[in-house]
Amino acid sequence: MEKKLPDSTKVVVIGGGVVGCSVAYHLAKFGWKDTILLERDQLTSGTTWHAAGLVSQLGPTAAITKIRKYTLDLYKKLEKEVDHSAGLRLNGALSIAQNKGRWQELKRQATTAQLYDVDVKILDKEKIKKDYPIINTDKVIGGILMPGDGAADPSGVTHMLAKGARMHGAQIFEKSPVEEILTKDGRISGVKVNGQKIDCEYIVLASGMWSRQIGEKAGVSIPLYPAEHFYIITEPITDLSKTLPVIRDFDNRTYIKEDAGKILVGIFEGNSIPAWNKTNKVPENFSFGEFPENFEHFEPYLASAIDRFPILEKAGIRKFFSGPESFTPDTNTLLGEVPEIKNFFVCCGLNSIGIGSGGGVGKVTAEWLMTGHINQDIFSYDIKRFQKFHSELGFIKKRITESLGDLYGMHWPFKQHKTSRNVKTLPHHDNLKSFGACFGVSGGYERPMWFALDGEKAEYEYSYNYQSWYPSAEYETNNTIKNVGLFDLTPFSKFEIKSDKAYLELQKICTANIKNDPGKCVYTHMLNPDGGIETDLTVVCLEKNHFRIISSAATRERDKFHIRKYLSKDIELKDITDNLCVFGLFGPKSRELIKTISKENLDNNNFKFGTAKYITIDGTKIWAQRLSYVGELGYELYVDFKDAKKIYEILVEKGRAFNLSNCGMHSMDIMRMESGFLHWGHDISPEENQYQAGLTFTISNKKETDFIGKKALEKIKKGKIKSRFAMFTLKESKPGEPLLLHDEPIYLEDKIIGRSTSGNYSFNFKKNLVFGYINNDFSDEELKSKKLFIEVEKKKYPIIVQIKSLKRTDFKNL
Repeated sequence: MEKKLPDSTKVVVIGGGVVGCSVAYHLAKFGWKDTILLERDQLTSGTTWHAAGLVSQLGPTAAITKIRKYTLDLYKKLEKEVDHSAGLRLNGALSIAQNKGRWQELKRQATTAQLYDVDVKILDKEKIKKDYPIINTDKVIGGILMPGDGAADPSGVTHMLAKGARMHGAQIFEKSPVEEILTKDGRISGVKVNGQKIDCEYIVLASGMWSRQIGEKAGVSIPLYPAEHFYIITEPITDLSKTLPVIRDFDNRTYIKEDAGKILVGIFEGNSIPAWNKTNKVPENFSFGEFPENFEHFEPYLASAIDRFPILEKAGIRKFFSGPESFTPDTNTLLGEVPEIKNFFVCCGLNSIGIGSGGGVGKVTAEWLMTGHINQDIFSYDIKRFQKFHSELGFIKKRITESLGDLYGMHWPFKQHKTSRNVKTLPHHDNLKSFGACFGVSGGYERPMWFALDGEKAEYEYSYNYQSWYPSAEYETNNTIKNVGLFDLTPFSKFEIKSDKAYLELQKICTANIKNDPGKCVYTHMLNPDGGIETDLTVVCLEKNHFRIISSAATRERDKFHIRKYLSKDIELKDITDNLCVFGLFGPKSRELIKTISKENLDNNNFKFGTAKYITIDGTKIWAQRLSYVGELGYELYVDFKDAKKIYEILVEKGRAFNLSNCGMHSMDIMRMESGFLHWGHDISPEENQYQAGLTFTISNKKETDFIGKKALEKIKKGKIKSRFAMFTLKESKPGEPLLLHDEPIYLEDKIIGRSTSGNYSFNFKKNLVFGYINNDFSDEELKSKKLFIEVEKKKYPIIVQIKSLKRTDFKNL
């Protein structure tokens, strides 16, 4: 008997692939049994059915590794619980390297794996040849083996999750295409399916490659698009080992796995082909379809595979597969609540790793939906890292030609994308370019990362050691502390609220005591109800009950979403990010420089640190804030876009007399670490609280307002802080030896006690700097007498705890 669709439900999950079934399973398991899943055709139709099914535990960050580890553990456990096979074949996975950069990358992965108890073995060339004679090791340097990895059956996993969802009370309906997503007063109210309306409070869009166009119809930006994805399956091969691990040959962009006595060869090429190029739309009736063979595109990669695995040379091809897989602009998944419609969640954009991550992203999505926030550093997966233009066809179709290949390309530190660039440029972009700016993208803007010195190319030369931009960073940081540096801060996220209630509203959502006095600047945080740090920002009072909120460039949509979530409905939050350019003028000569172009009294007793006011430069009214993220005397100048080019040229021209230098973001990052300043997304996130991070000075105990997260902080304060922020320097420091980044294990003697969150080389102090979190068992004073190490590429380096930041500036008396 055919099941009848309900008239109402709490949650509708749209999409019956591995991800949708995982979301439904976890929601029901966690207690939200009033959940239905709607699949337009049959479970697994679309992409899941043709997935290669690879599962791998190690990811590029801690949060992603947790997601992948949980996924594999879930599949193992659920097979027994629901009595349905996931088709797990955990023969391990071997990644091999044939050049120095890749070998360093793999060793870094092996080092990071120790933080999360992922079993990884490092194999030299000889060991690989002995254990896996199928591999031609002529050009191989080495590899890493993860014995617990392998592959699963995509159909088996999906139906296992679906069975588990049903057992916990969720309902699943096939042949039930969602025709319309219904909203009321800016929030989800229901869906229309097969002509029937179903009332609901939440939806989770888990519809894979259809997600972008479904979102577009509802006015929601979802940046993904499908590309043609290829693999072949050989004829049966005699005596092929059934315990062969998945082998990833990243440098040749190929992987192989044993498949019922045959070999599957898949590719992640560097220049992919967007699917449905003519219509730019995924057909509604595309379910178990394939694309025509394109052997010409595949052939060069097959040739590389044959060179690496000579056994393929005489193997016939039984199946040539080409089908769609959707990819995002940065090859990271899209999770969380969208900013446009309340209670509209997404769980899509798995970038060809849906089977290996499906269990974990379903769990995270269910928790996020049920609690309204997530206490993990998951920003790299949060859909709110993107802006609307990221889903526009002109942008996304070009980008996925590159991002598909990024999965197997080199994951160089500081790597910049080449496609879909110059979407947002500054009014003075050409001026910056003429001074040798090498641009990166920040908050959608082309922003100077560093400035080439005379005769050098303004291009990255990527490396895991000494960086090609180090000489520029050395000059820029040295000149800033001696003279004056000009930094472009335009991509800062900038919002304004103006209301009689504005002050009280900010007191409710900020931890610091906000000042309702014109010109007062307050550094503060906003928390979630569990005390996790959601935003890192400065609140500036422009005039009574009129405030400007300034936060990181990368978190524009996320911060805006969080603030609006807690503001009263009758208060408007205006996003003015694109209205103002911002120049950071920092260094001991910054005040003297501004005095030559403005008649305002800028002396310390008239313009104190942490205050702001209007000044006039060349007849142009400019909002100036005396703040500094680089640890020097300095000012942030807020200029209308139309006036920015003129003001930039005046600053540069008048700055010549003070040895002004243009400076990029690498220099700013180095100098903020010299000053001991933390960065949201690296050193702080919802996973940390202010007590752990040593940021209790941003908590006001004076104000009576019961701000969000206050009760959680009181509990945290009374309990034991398990881990805490700490700063270190290497005993022996040379630039790029080693290159410190993040997620490197920190040791006390031979025991891991924490991990790094930021790393840099200070040219001003000739030291390698490390920020991180360690077990809170010893004070800094106690650690000074102990042997501490940081491990990079499987090599330990002695480090010293840094009780105070390298640079301590008394801003109040400058």
